[in-house]
Parts: sequence; structure tokens; C-alpha cells
Amino acid sequence: MCLRMILLLACFVISSGLPVSQAQAAGGSKARPTAQVSASDWPWWRGPQRSGIAADQQNMPLHWSETENVLWKAKVPGRGHASPTVVGNRIFLATADEQREIQSVLCYDRVHGRQLWQADVHTGGLERKGHQKSSQASATVASDGERIFVNFLHDGAIYTTALDLKGKQLWQTKVSDFVVHQGFGSSPAVYESLVLVSTDNKAGGVVAALDRRDGTIVWQQSRPHLPNYTSPVVLSVAGRDQLLVAGCDHISSFNPLSGEQLWEIAGSTTECVGSIVTDGELVFASGGYPDKLTLAVRGDGSGKVAWQNTVQTYVPSMLVYDGYLYTVTDAGVAICWQAATGNEVWKSRLGGTFNTSLVLIGDRILAANQEGDTFIFRASPNKFELLAQNHLGEDVYATPAVCGSRVYLRVAQRDGDVRQEWLYAIGK
Repeated sequence: MCLRMILLLACFVISSGLPVSQAQAAGGSKARPTAQVSASDWPWWRGPQRSGIAADQQNMPLHWSETENVLWKAKVPGRGHASPTVVGNRIFLATADEQREIQSVLCYDRVHGRQLWQADVHTGGLERKGHQKSSQASATVASDGERIFVNFLHDGAIYTTALDLKGKQLWQTKVSDFVVHQGFGSSPAVYESLVLVSTDNKAGGVVAALDRRDGTIVWQQSRPHLPNYTSPVVLSVAGRDQLLVAGCDHISSFNPLSGEQLWEIAGSTTECVGSIVTDGELVFASGGYPDKLTLAVRGDGSGKVAWQNTVQTYVPSMLVYDGYLYTVTDAGVAICWQAATGNEVWKSRLGGTFNTSLVLIGDRILAANQEGDTFIFRASPNKFELLAQNHLGEDVYATPAVCGSRVYLRVAQRDGDVRQEWLYAIGK
């Protein structure tokens, strides 16, 4: 099972590139430690706002191909489903050489695509069980502008590792043991002084907070003995920052600084991949097994379900924009619902299988399928309006990163039995 996921409203820094605080990026409380990232970065899973919403990119191209609007392409060694992370003049990718059993972080120059370094994090201990779509490097790297944080499943456990910007290991912490069901792909979340990690699995995982300076576990909460794949996400909901996790048959909310459980509601299905999103009042979750489920619950702790349906958006994460909830199902159907009521406004078949999450650029939604087709359609309740359909790659699992008027795509191409991954920079 390829694993993806995340949402949140945030304050960007102005175009001068001044630092934005983690608390601001989480859309809520006052800043403590600041992360040296800006609006022109894509520093963690689903971007600065943790919502799939990019800063307004006026010069973003609408069309691209192998011969059109490609600024550069770079060969990616190994295999992974992690999305690109972009901070300053660097791009970071998690990858794994499955034959040599090496899990690594790669660093590329943002301007020209030249590989700057490769930091090997683990050697040996790869878990060969799991879904055929799973990879050994599915968790997206997070960065606070000074450090890089990555999660890997290694030797029967989940480890979080911190590197500096030159690839030197700063610390490594074993978070919990892990029993593989489908695979692992939960990405770390940076919040104030913490790195937040979830390790749901059949052996009983945890949601944990690590000190991003030294990897010390600050707090942890035990989780049910059930398989689940979604990433933790801090959202500003009902007037406060909440750490939200869907799956294991519940939607759970925690205080991200202390780990105190704020509320929990039964109703989510067991296995979720996509990340929770919010409009600030309602929390929206989706899942795929054993129940096909999309639902909206009140984020104020009242335990009320606002609405739900049986649409299966298992792997992709959804988007909330201007009062409407958008999704593309795993089976390739784009849907727009009224966020407050769940009333379907429109739906349209795109085609293909979708493993990636949605990205919003202005009023345009970008959705990439496994077959290498990227659809761009209008984020509007009026009607489904397809603006462009671009093709690049033949085997796509990583959600694009969008920043600085560029789209960064991790795709794979096949030449017979040989599969090669590439990182593309798309721009005018």
C-alpha cells in the first residue's frame, strides 16, 4: 500500500523571506522556537500550510511534458514514494536501495538539480512483507531549516533520525516496535520545539513528540493494536492547535505540546492513509478499509458527526477551499462537496489509479495519477472544469511539491524490467 497524507491554515512570511514560526505555520498559538523556512519553501508533507495549499504561484505553468517547461531533471537512485521537501536552495528526498538494503536521504541543488549528497541512514534490516505498492522510503522528510527529520521502518521498529543540512547525522531515536501489515509511510510533523511521529500498527504503536534538538521523547500516547498509515497533523480547529490522527476506528485529538488527549470520537474506519483536513470548525477524514468512508466531525470536542458518506478516498488526501471539500478517489473520480453539509455538488471521472494527494495552486487543483497523468482542474463549485492534462513518467506515487513558481515531480519510467526514478523541476 503506498502511503501518503495532511491539512492546516497558516501564516506565511512575506516575500522578503523572513522566518516563519512553527506555531504560526500551524495556524495558531504564539511562536516559541522558529523554523527557518519561508513562503517560497515546501518544508514538510503537504507544504507550509500542511494542507496541500501552495502559496499563490502566478507564473506556474499550466502545461508540461518531457519537452515542454522542464527546467531540469535529475536521476534518483533507489526507490521511494516520499514527496520532495524544498527548503532554501536544497531539495530533500527519502529513498531506498532495496537490493543493497540501504535507506537514505538525498539532497539536490534547487536551481540546477545537481545531487549534492547522499546520507545513508540505515543499512540492512529491511522488512520484505507488506503490500506490493509499499516502498522502503514512503515517509516524506520534514525540515525546520536547520535540520532534516526522516522516519524509516528498520529492523522491526520505527526510527526517527535528524540530519544537518550537509547530511551529517545529529541524532536517532527508536520510537516504537512495528509489525508490518501493509507497510509504513507516516511522515514526521514539525511543531514548535517538537517532531511529532505516529507509528500505528498491529503490535500497538504510539503517537509521540520528540525534542527536535536531541531526539529525546517528550511525551507519547499508546495507540490501539491495529494497522493504520496516516501521518499526524497539527491543525488550528475550534480556536486552538490540535494534533489530529484518523484511523484505528477513531478520530483522535491531542494537545501537541503536552500529549493530553483533548477528545476522541468513534467512527473513522480502521485503516486510513490520507491526512485529515479542516475548515477551522469541521474535521474531515477519509479511509478505505474495512469501511469505505468519508466523514466530517465537529472539532470542538462535542463528539458530533456533521455528515458522512461511503465514498472511498483511501490513499489520497483531500482539500478544503472556500467552503467546499474536494477529493479524487483512488479509482480516479473527482468530487466536490459542500463542506458544511456534505451535499455533492459535482463529480467527474478523471481515469487511472490515484496514490498522490491533491495540491491547490490559486484556484487550480493538481492531481497526479499512478500512470503519469497530471490533471489540473478548477477549484470551483460551479462545475467540473478541466484546465490541463499533462503526462510525465509511468509509475507515480509521490505527491508533487509546489513552490517558487515551480512544480517538483518524483516519477518513475520503465525500460523493460528496469525502473528508474527521476526528479523533475517544472517551470517557465
